[in-house]
Amino acid sequence: MKGALSWPFLRLYGLTILYFSANSILNVLIPLKGDSIGATNTEIGFIMGAYLFTTMFFRPWAGHIIRQKGPVQVLRAIIVINGLALLLYTFTGLEGYLVARVLQGACTAFFSMALQLGIIDALPEEVRSQGVSMYSLCASIPNVIGPLLAVGIWQSGAMAPFTWTIAFIVILTGVAGFSIRISDSGASDPKSAGQRGAIYQSFSNLYRNPYLFRCSIIMFIASIVFGAVTTFIPLYAPTIPNGSAAAFLTIQAGTIVAARFFLRKKIPSDGKWHSGFVMTIMLLTAASALGVCLSSSFRGGAILFYPSAGLMGISQALLYPTLTTYLSFVLPQTSRNVLLGLFIATADLGVSLGSAAMGPLADLTSYSVMYLMCAILGSFVTAFSYDRRGKWSSAAALDN
Repeated sequence: MKGALSWPFLRLYGLTILYFSANSILNVLIPLKGDSIGATNTEIGFIMGAYLFTTMFFRPWAGHIIRQKGPVQVLRAIIVINGLALLLYTFTGLEGYLVARVLQGACTAFFSMALQLGIIDALPEEVRSQGVSMYSLCASIPNVIGPLLAVGIWQSGAMAPFTWTIAFIVILTGVAGFSIRISDSGASDPKSAGQRGAIYQSFSNLYRNPYLFRCSIIMFIASIVFGAVTTFIPLYAPTIPNGSAAAFLTIQAGTIVAARFFLRKKIPSDGKWHSGFVMTIMLLTAASALGVCLSSSFRGGAILFYPSAGLMGISQALLYPTLTTYLSFVLPQTSRNVLLGLFIATADLGVSLGSAAMGPLADLTSYSVMYLMCAILGSFVTAFSYDRRGKWSSAAALDN
């Protein structure tokens, strides 16, 4: 196999699956555990949102530190720290969960930046989108099994299966991570010290660079919807006749995996803005949120509930690699890594707010109203994605 499916890349994808396995379980168990001890949606959302809020904060610096220290050294360090964070879940309560989520978030910033930037730099332009899509696919694969495993652990009423599962994941991830070999050619770059100031200056590009601004707004708002679904479906599903959070999240994750694999060649990799493609993705997001909203309104709610999971899965599968690949073409080469870090940070912030901001809304109103708001946000971004004059279709990067 060649290109994005060659052996070196397959090893990186395998490490990605292991790294994100624990989180697929925690995304279900933490809300269930919090609800069982009387935590509010606001408290649960804050703990869940702390993970990607921390990731967002560290993204812009991750590329700089990886270039300075080398990817292998950084990768091994974050695998150890992430393993310690995961072990915290086995013997602490909600306060310990918050600390663990913050540690996980910092580790994920460096892990994902190292792998994604390495893939973008190593692959030819015509297959770049496939590499980004495959990484995203492998980050989603654990979510196919994780929710079912989490519900099984929760229903068992014992913590021993959870402890052993987490320990097993930590050991496997450590073995895989310490056996990975990545080129250290970028380590100790003599220009790194001068690039530190550029990191701070690059924040202004979120609004100065029109390509980055548009993609960041789209990704940010869509991620709010994605975050709200992931965090509160375990608590919302029991209100729906024949509703199952494990089934919903498994369908969603299975659709993401299938779509990212079978549709990876359909993702544009030419540096042009494909308005119709992006608008279709956002329409699926809005339709999915609306379906979830309406599911509790009538007896046959499952008829809308489970198809909504599939629609959400397709939109999640295609949006991130589409926007990331587009930006990899149009952003200035000299600052591309830092600016991509800022873009990915907006996705992290969106998911975080989907937990932290939508939790209070659910407390004040209801889950249905919250998901209706998500559908409205998705509709707004659909209109925002339209390129009436075609000025976003140029593959030429800005000179700044």
